[in-house]
Amino acid sequence: MSLMIVGADNLGSIRDNVKNLGFEEIIHLDGRNKSKFRNFEIPAETDFVLVMTDYINHAVMRKVKKAAKASEVSVIYARRSWASIYKKLERRAVVN
Repeated sequence: MSLMIVGADNLGSIRDNVKNLGFEEIIHLDGRNKSKFRNFEIPAETDFVLVMTDYINHAVMRKVKKAAKASEVSVIYARRSWASIYKKLERRAVVN
């Protein structure tokens, strides 16, 4: 499975934790540079998009949401804490 993470300047141990859950490919966009989102598209092989809600502005969130809807990719919104992320992934039945 592949995961795109939008938001948060530094993932820290989150990258390792999601890899342990079975995500082989992880793409991270920090959400600070607005020019990255001018022509934003989600890669075709992406299974989920994880949006760190406490590190992203509203304009970027709308672009991610619109691109995910067009690509039919599930979006998970969570704060930048492993407990919050794990809980949201567990709800989506990603976690075994």
